[in-house]
Amino acid sequence: MRVIEIFKELTKIPRCSGTYEPFINFIQNFAQQNNFSCEIDPMNNILCYKLNGKRAICLQSHYDIVCLEDGKVPELIESQGYLEAKDSTLGADNGIGCSYMLALMEQGIEAEYLFTSDEEIGLIGANNIQLQIEANKMLNLDSEMEGEICIGCAGGVDIFAMTAKGEYLKNIQKKDLYEISIENLDGGHSGVDIDKNIPNAIKLIAKSIKQCDGDLLDLQGGERINSIPKSAKAIIVSNSAPKQTHPNMKIEKSQQKTLHYKKLDPNIIDFLYIFANGVRGYDKEVGVVIDSINLATIKNTIDGVQIALSARSMQSDQLQSLTQETVMLLKVFGFEVSTSGKYPPWKPQKSSFVNEVFEIYKKDNPKVSVNAIHAGLECAILKQKYPQIEVCSIGPNIYFPHSNKERCEISSIGKVFEVVQKIVQKQNET
Repeated sequence: MRVIEIFKELTKIPRCSGTYEPFINFIQNFAQQNNFSCEIDPMNNILCYKLNGKRAICLQSHYDIVCLEDGKVPELIESQGYLEAKDSTLGADNGIGCSYMLALMEQGIEAEYLFTSDEEIGLIGANNIQLQIEANKMLNLDSEMEGEICIGCAGGVDIFAMTAKGEYLKNIQKKDLYEISIENLDGGHSGVDIDKNIPNAIKLIAKSIKQCDGDLLDLQGGERINSIPKSAKAIIVSNSAPKQTHPNMKIEKSQQKTLHYKKLDPNIIDFLYIFANGVRGYDKEVGVVIDSINLATIKNTIDGVQIALSARSMQSDQLQSLTQETVMLLKVFGFEVSTSGKYPPWKPQKSSFVNEVFEIYKKDNPKVSVNAIHAGLECAILKQKYPQIEVCSIGPNIYFPHSNKERCEISSIGKVFEVVQKIVQKQNET
């Protein structure tokens, strides 16, 4: 299948968020070879189209991927009908969408092809886009469930907290030094996977420290702002040995004796321990998460201890309330707090374009449904930037994005591509 061949080519190109030049060079060469014009804005967004050709529909995907290790290029594995990667994220989110678009460009299909940057670190490319879109229909290819047409998504806010408090103490009680670590949890997407009861490594470490009344010396955990933490490590001193709070947890007692130590602010562990991480609101009737918050990362730096959280909601007022409550709680525990990366919810709304996509999709999959997703899609921002467009989103089966368990069903890639081709053909006929 040509789409998969293209995807395999893409996986060899460094595409971690914040890396642009290798992909841009690839697209420029690809566009030239296939007689497409290529525009690039200052935020590294890319728009390809045929000069004097039809621009009835815009196909859109982000090209950056979550890399759990900076700069790591996925090593692909085909196993039991799935594409996977060895010890890394796969990058099917959103590399498959990009591959669909490139396959259509290779066929000479006239449309606008929009590749956006830095979606995975705050939808930065979409938020600051400076390209002119002429189409009045947009098909986003960043959904992750075959047979579903997404017409709405959660909004989000990133919350950052810092405390530099700490004190140097004499080890009068001759407390023992321990290292607590936890690795290889499942991890996952902090939006679509937040209701799957995936353990949070930072919360597990905090629970162990709190239960043994340990003094915190160092704590590092989590991988990305939009991922459920799969690893964490802490160094503490305590009069009693910490207990495992998960089978993956390792606890090592040091033979080294410390006469003095810097005790970090105890409010750090108190906050982490009591913080209600995960789903905050759920609509049972439609079976969708309404509100959630993910304790994403913690870092001990020269300047102090930094905590990052990601709040999401399907409703603007609820997102504001959840953000304000979290900020207030952090301030009560003595943190300095800031927020960034805010993006709006995409309110579900049917349109003539959605109806067209539904009718086309239904011929291939009678069980196709229309829904909303508890994750951030660029559709919300792009709809605001380009009020004339009608938007919806589809994609193949991608499981556990943002984790080293990410995999994509090969048969699903082909089925969804057939639908994409028919949607574009329909728009070019009208």
